Amino acid sequence: MRAPWNGLDFSRADISVVLIVGVMLLWMENISAAELVLNNVNGPPFTTPQHDGFLDRIGSMAFGKAGVQLRLIDLPAERGLVNANAGIDDGDLTRIAGLEAVYPNLVRVPEKLLDWNFSAFSRKANFKVDGWGSLLPYRVGFIRGWKIAEANVGAAASVVMVDDERELFDLLRKDRVDIVIYTREMGASYLRLNKIDNVKLLEPPIAVREMFIYLNRKHIDLVPRLASALRDLKADGTYDREYRAAVSLAVRSATP
Repeated sequence: MRAPWNGLDFSRADISVVLIVGVMLLWMENISAAELVLNNVNGPPFTTPQHDGFLDRIGSMAFGKAGVQLRLIDLPAERGLVNANAGIDDGDLTRIAGLEAVYPNLVRVPEKLLDWNFSAFSRKANFKVDGWGSLLPYRVGFIRGWKIAEANVGAAASVVMVDDERELFDLLRKDRVDIVIYTREMGASYLRLNKIDNVKLLEPPIAVREMFIYLNRKHIDLVPRLASALRDLKADGTYDREYRAAVSLAVRSATP
């Protein structure tokens, strides 16, 4: 039996094929829509161009367990926050707690993603770091949008802000600052990968802070699922294995 459709004759089989194709197209569209775009201010060994860093892997696992795909983009830190708060992008991968007060459209995933060891690097200055106050007599550089640095070294002898780690370490090379602030792990890897041997890491870290995923509030329903996924990855040992493989060994071999 054939059924007329807009003047054309279609069999039930034809209609079934059309319906199946339509359902498949809708399914494929939903799969595509399940991708979340988060800004990433990390570098090796946390994220890499090859997408095999610690956060590349653990982030993809956590988002996968929560039922969505993760795509990271690399915008300057300040612009990434503004875009995430405005809903242009879906969130930010690693930020300190408390940004909700300044960016009200961002919601923090309450399970910690990792710790950042905020550290000082220098060519000429050599002293034992004792918190943020010990940096104030010096000319200090850091990445624009790093709110913890903005809040703690604004009273330094001078402050220079740049957009990325290449510009950051260029400040030292050009003697425009005495100290730059970066994370211990990413700084050590940057020095090794770029064969820079006249910059040293000052110990101990200035501060150790928990870092969290932030999502735009339009994805607030995903927040508890992501927190649960991260807890599961920690509980079954995956988190520690991935950290040792990507971070611990890299820092051990990279620290000057």
